[in-house]
Parts: sequence; C-alpha cells; structure tokens
Amino acid sequence: MDTRLDQHVLFRSLPALATLTDGEGRITTVTDAFAKRLGYTLEELCGMQPEQLATEASARRIREEHLPRFRRTGRLEHVPIAFRDRSGGRVSLLASMVGEHDEHGMLLRAVTIYTELADRARVERQYRDLYQSTPAMLHTIDADGNLTAVSDHWLEKLGYTREEVIGRSIMDFLTDQSRESAMRWTVAEVIAAGDQKNMPRQMVTKNGEVLDVLMSTRAERDVRNGLITLRVASKDVTERNRAAARLREAYKEIATLKEELERERDYLREEISVSMNFGRIVGESPALKGMLARIEAVAATPASVLIVGETGTGKELVAHAIHARSDRADQPLVKVNCASIPDELFESEFFGHVRGAFTGAHRDRVGRFQLADGGTIFLDEVGEIPLALQGKLLRVLQEKEFERVGEDRSRTVDVRVIAATNKDLEKAVEAGEFREDLYYRLSVFPVQVPPLRKRGDDVIMLAAHFLEQVCRDFGRPVPALTQAQADAMRAYDWPGNIRELKNVIERAVILSQGDTLRLDLRAMPAAAGVVQPEKPASLAPDRPFLTEAEMKEQQRRNLIAALETANWRISGPGGAADLLGLKPSTLTDRMRSMGIARPAKRRPVRTV
Repeated sequence: MDTRLDQHVLFRSLPALATLTDGEGRITTVTDAFAKRLGYTLEELCGMQPEQLATEASARRIREEHLPRFRRTGRLEHVPIAFRDRSGGRVSLLASMVGEHDEHGMLLRAVTIYTELADRARVERQYRDLYQSTPAMLHTIDADGNLTAVSDHWLEKLGYTREEVIGRSIMDFLTDQSRESAMRWTVAEVIAAGDQKNMPRQMVTKNGEVLDVLMSTRAERDVRNGLITLRVASKDVTERNRAAARLREAYKEIATLKEELERERDYLREEISVSMNFGRIVGESPALKGMLARIEAVAATPASVLIVGETGTGKELVAHAIHARSDRADQPLVKVNCASIPDELFESEFFGHVRGAFTGAHRDRVGRFQLADGGTIFLDEVGEIPLALQGKLLRVLQEKEFERVGEDRSRTVDVRVIAATNKDLEKAVEAGEFREDLYYRLSVFPVQVPPLRKRGDDVIMLAAHFLEQVCRDFGRPVPALTQAQADAMRAYDWPGNIRELKNVIERAVILSQGDTLRLDLRAMPAAAGVVQPEKPASLAPDRPFLTEAEMKEQQRRNLIAALETANWRISGPGGAADLLGLKPSTLTDRMRSMGIARPAKRRPVRTV
C-alpha cells in the first residue's frame, strides 16, 4: 500500500479536529471529525481556504493577524477562530498551526489542530440562570464583539427579544459617540488592560431612546491565555444623569432668579426713593388738573405714553401715577435713565447679555425689558437713545420680542412703555436724530407736564409740602411761610421747576435759625455758594419786580456767576449744575441758547 495513502487515511481517522493545507493555504485533507463537526464532506472541503469557513470578523483576523504571524514564526498557538457550520451555526475554536518547509524556507504544507471550546456550553449554562434571574443589565461578547448571552433585564431595558440580539455586534446597540469610543480598543487591548469599571457609554433602545450606562468588563481566559469571553455589566444611570442635569438647570435658574430679584429689589428701592423725594402730586391749578385728567384717561389702557415737559417738572412722578392706576400696578415699574447709559452698553442694558458676549461679560445678565415683563418700563430721557438702537426698541414695541446680546433665540415680553423727554422730538425727527416710526409708536398718548411758572398757587402748596418734609427729615420745627415769601415765590420764574423749588426750600431750612425761615430768592444763589449777580441798572428802587428782559439778563448773569464759582466745571459735586440745582444737560442747553461759552485761556506773554 502507498505510504502516502496510509498517512492520509491515518490523518483522517484522528479523533481531533484538524486540517492539512498546502503551501498556498488550500485544504488538502481534513479529519473525519472536522468534516462531521462542520457538516461538510471531504470533497466539499478540499480546495477551500480555512478563512472561507470563518465568520466575517474571524476571516479578517486570519488574513490580517494570524497568517502574517505564521509566515514570520512558522507556528501559531491557541488563536481564537470562529467558523460557520453548514447550517450557519457558529463554532468557536482555538487553532494551533505548524508548518513544514523545504531547504529554501518555502512552505510545503501545514497542519492545523482545532480545539473546540467544549466547556463553553457548560460555562454558559452556569450563567444562564443568573442572566435570567438577575435584576442587572448583563451581556457577554466573544472575541469578535458579538453578543453570545444577555440578561432578561438587559432585554427589558432595550426592548428586544433574545432572538433579535444574539449573534449581533454590540456596536449595533451603541450611539455613534460611544461606538467611536469603543472602537478605539481592540479585544486584545481590553484583555491587556484588565478589568474596566464604570466606563460611561450610551446605548440605544429598540424605539430609539438613548440610555446612559456605566459599563464594567471582565475578560475570562483559558489556562493558555486564549480568550473565552468578555462579560459586561451595565448600570443604567439615565435618570440619575437627567436628575443631575435638572439640578444644574435648577441652580442656573436660581442664579438667574436671584439676579432678577436683586435687581427688582434695587428698582423697588429706587421707586421708594422717588416716592420719598417727590411725594404725591401736589397742586390744584387748572394746568395740573388738566394733566391729571389725561392721566386718569390713559392709565387703565395698555397704550404707550409720552410724557413731555421741562426738566424738573416731575415727569417721573407722572409715570409712577400712570403705573399705579393701571391694571399692572402690582407688577414692577422699571426705570431706565437713557441719558446715563454709555452708547456701547445700551443694548445690553435694555435686553441683557449672555456670558462671554463681550469683554467683561462674566455671567448672564437680565435686561431691563425682561425685568419689566408683565409690568411697565419707564424710559426717561428717551431722546438720548442712540439712533442705531432705536430700530431694536421699535421691534420690541411692535413684536414684543428681543434677543439678549450674544444669544440666538428670541424672547417674548409683555411690557407697557412710558417714555419721557424734555426735548422736542418732532424737531429731532426732522433733524434725522430720532426715528419717525418710533416717535409715533411712543407718542400714542402724549401727556404735557406744565412748568411750575404756569401753575399759579401750586408753588405755595409745593413749598409748604417740601418745607414740612425737609424739616421732618432734619428733625427741626416747621417755620411758617410769610406772605412776602409767598409773593416772591409766585413772581419767580423757576427755571429749574419743582426740583429747583425743593433745593431752595432745603437750603433755606439749613440756613434758618429758630422759627424764622430765611428765604430770599435773589439771595438763594449766594446761599448756595454762588456769587450774587449784580442788580440790573434798570431796576427802579421802588419797583419790586423785573421785566422779561431783565429776568433773562439776570438769569444769564446768574449762570455765569455759578460757572465762575465752579471754575467752569458743569457736572459733578460742586459743579455749576449742582450749585444751581439743575441737570448738567439742562445747564448745557441753557448755556447754548444764551450764547454762554467758557472764555479762552490767555497765553502768558514771554519777555526777553
């Protein structure tokens, strides 16, 4: 009998799972046990390459890892391989391979012995009861990353049946981000790294819901370091993470509400201060009663109101009166002094900003319009709003929407607007300094505040009111106004209106001794530290009044005296505006209208 044939018969009769391949890697014969285990005949197997029997992942590993290593070393030991039998079932094996070479090192043939992981079923049986009874999310994957076992709780969480998941890649159940993280690790690297604990991952349920989980892995090996399985326990932390996110949002909301409350508190303090400084609307003159009638008519409506009047006439007090009589009275009245805001901060002040919107924006800031939501916003000195911002203000009035600086989303707001100005906005519109559409939107219902000089005996009532208030604040007895003082106050022009009257009364109380009130209108500037202007030459000794021309000349000289006393400094403590009881902007306007300018400094003459 042919010796080679005898060897062939002997090889086929071996009880092991084995193959014999030629130098090209094609199967030349197999043991009967191998053919039977995979369900093929010898004739069907001969001429095939082993990777043709392998699963897709295992075939790739054979081509890219195992065969290159075999060519380098001439042998393989216990490498994991997964074949498919004739029916498509998975057969997990450990392969050991040795080759025979000629004197030139060329491969002649190779023998591969396969050891089936026979105890796999036994191991799986040990875990089967655990997987079915445990309340934990457990799954097992093989060297290719395919699921071989899952717990009932795992199936319940993800919404699958066992038949739908066994044999599928674990990657099919991860989000794209978690899949990218998992693919950075090969199975070999997982084994080398050892047990892993609490790796954050995201899994996708059958209905598309995302679960946040913490995965802990354990790699089980055989005695020869061959991979048996990778067991993974997952802890569902979705609700915990959502609760933490809600808590972070709550803290953020608390911080925002805290800021809003603090700012509302500041505004309430400001409102109280306004009330204490101006008191109630005092007077009975026809001019005042006409204004009050208009307040009553418009207060209960949502219409925008434009309050017009000279400086110091009490426009802010009128705004408070309108708000107090409206159906928004229990909501905030937020004041914005448009004349005091730098141009570059107008938008942030009005609408707020988000952190990082610009240099210095270290945290989110709520704007005045959002603070006034549900209530009223009072735009004092509205004529000072920059032209570039007027369009955004118009949008809020028309569409009730705005965006914070640095934020994309729009916010809605329900605000009633009351504006005030001492400027002629119609002239500003003609000069292109104020938008016409914004002017008409603001002036739906104009209210003219009469100057003090047109309110007749109201000046006496106001003087008595301020006298009582100031004396109470200073802890002094209230002196009586004499008839001569009352007559002098009626005759005075009061260019600073109510604000000037209050300042005059306050200075008089400070300078008074005992029960006598020291009140001399022509001496008031001197009492305030201003040089007394000279008496006009045209004033007759026996005439206690001035003509209109004399009054204007006296007022001009009075302004110059105040400016010289303040060294021509207009604003700030001790400035001319402060000495006269006027706003700096009002003083500047009067200087311009009277042609008053600071004299040029004389240069010293050099001598040789």
